[in-house]
Amino acid sequence: MRLIRVVVIDDSAYNRRTITKMLEEIEAVEVVGYAANGEEGLKRVIDLRPDLITLDLEMPRMDGFTMLRIMMNSCPTPTIVISANSEDERVFKALELGAADFIAKPTSTISEEIIKIKEDLFAKVRNVFNLNVSRLRRHDEIQSADDRTVRGVDLHMPLKPELVSRFEMLAIGSSTGGPPALQAVFASLPAELPYGVAVSQHMPPGFTRAFAERLNRTLPYEVIEAEDGDYVRPNRVLIAPGGKNLVFQKVPDGVVARTVQPSSSDRYIPSVDAMFSSLATIFGPRLLSVVLTGMGNDGSKGVMAVKAAGGEVMAEAEDSAVVFGMPREAIATGVVTAIAPIELMGREIALHSGLLKYSA
Repeated sequence: MRLIRVVVIDDSAYNRRTITKMLEEIEAVEVVGYAANGEEGLKRVIDLRPDLITLDLEMPRMDGFTMLRIMMNSCPTPTIVISANSEDERVFKALELGAADFIAKPTSTISEEIIKIKEDLFAKVRNVFNLNVSRLRRHDEIQSADDRTVRGVDLHMPLKPELVSRFEMLAIGSSTGGPPALQAVFASLPAELPYGVAVSQHMPPGFTRAFAERLNRTLPYEVIEAEDGDYVRPNRVLIAPGGKNLVFQKVPDGVVARTVQPSSSDRYIPSVDAMFSSLATIFGPRLLSVVLTGMGNDGSKGVMAVKAAGGEVMAEAEDSAVVFGMPREAIATGVVTAIAPIELMGREIALHSGLLKYSA
């Protein structure tokens, strides 16, 4: 097994010791350096060329955001942000700047919380060699396209009144690299959606509400963290709450969200499989499901349920995915009908929905 060399960057000596101790318990991981601020961190990255860094955001002299901007332009390195829940809004800014993922900041060395953090850290560190580092560097470029086009595609194409959507529901699943990817997809969809949208993004409790609020401020749709009983509506995006599964139920006057505790068999939470399977039983051929970047195989069972019910399945292309695990597993099922890079995914969704016609 190849050695994973890590630099820990945090202004708290306690956090540096705690994170280092956890990392050193992982087989084939070596902490090769430390830094107490972004300025020192950049020097360590340039001198040591680590495989991974863990990064605090609030630090003296140079904060984590400034360090990320400089590093991703000059020396892109996989980065896991270690953040407190109180910094949830800032986490998403860091992800847009190129951080690969994040975990909650350790607050104790003996609590159940630290055990969960340790397990999360283990999984994400082991995933470092699956990361597409070039895509980490490009997140900020995708988000900052001021001319509203990417590769010549209109990102806010108008709906054509004569076109009727084939689908009544759009469901999207994602994990590592997902927040910036989701933002890119929504930014490239039509300004009005004739169907409801549901998203399961692997994320811990406390962060999904801030993520939904961030999207809601920047998009022309209503984006909310789903609560039990919320109705599926056109132009509404329901984000699965962290730590719970988002499933759906048919009721006399529509379809409502149910937020439920995950089962013991759910390895990834919120579960994309659970959401896709639930929606497939309700919408059948009127469901379009999309699998974006992420590690693991969540969604692979769900897409088969979607296909069996007559729905359609799309997946992100390997060259644009930060981690190709989830799209690869979905494609391996043989039920995916379209594969597209993230920059063109919104256009492909509109085309497959019937909201945009193919050029002659």
